[in-house]
Amino acid sequence: MPPFLAYDDSDQQNPQNSHTPLLLIHGHPFDRTMWHPQVAAFAPARRVVAPDLRGYGASPVTPGVTPLSRFAADIEELLDALGVRTCVLAGLSMGGQIAMECYDRLGPARVRGLVLADTFPDPETPAGRRARNAMADRLLSEGMRGYADEVLEKMVAPHARPDVKAHVHRMMTATHPEGAAAALRGRAERPDYRPLLAEATVPALIVVGADDEYTPVSDAEAMHALLPDATLRIIDKASHMPNLERPEEFNRALGEFLARVDEES
Repeated sequence: MPPFLAYDDSDQQNPQNSHTPLLLIHGHPFDRTMWHPQVAAFAPARRVVAPDLRGYGASPVTPGVTPLSRFAADIEELLDALGVRTCVLAGLSMGGQIAMECYDRLGPARVRGLVLADTFPDPETPAGRRARNAMADRLLSEGMRGYADEVLEKMVAPHARPDVKAHVHRMMTATHPEGAAAALRGRAERPDYRPLLAEATVPALIVVGADDEYTPVSDAEAMHALLPDATLRIIDKASHMPNLERPEEFNRALGEFLARVDEES
């Protein structure tokens, strides 16, 4: 039975690659193409898997509510289907929270390292729950374009390259409103991942754009202080998507982290 999720797998022809596989989890409301700079940089030397989450990109849309636990179950099913026994999980924004949920589900025997980019582990506040559910209602009634126009220069810095802005805007407007709304409603009910991170036994890399308004540097610093074994990298001249805005700096940090995980595995 084929996997539920659409995905790219760089190493289907060489599953015995000795480097630790890397699985990339995109954020909301994007798709797996947000990881193109990382796939291009790392796929020549290791297996890189980049799925479209349920409700995004080319994966099926399921309306209603998609909790982070459902996203994590989908990731586990994909890893099983592809025969990926261990991996580094890298997620940005909502994808980072899904990576935390995956770590809770799969444990350190399978998740050998965590890359948490522009994300935070705290549970939603009552005001945040109301805002996410209101946004879900809006996306269902209005579609994605108005939202995409409004948030583009918070997702990426105003000075980001035009092609990066166009890519981000295109991903947002191509997302199905039902998939985005279901994820927003599920994310509004997310648990508190701080106790999980405080007891994590795998290395972690925390990356954040210096100008990120959604998950500011202070959030990354708090997460860095919480994790027992974490490295913090702040990417200058980047906002919420440093992997696209400043791919060279992001890839340098990620490459150093992956080399460490490979050495310790």
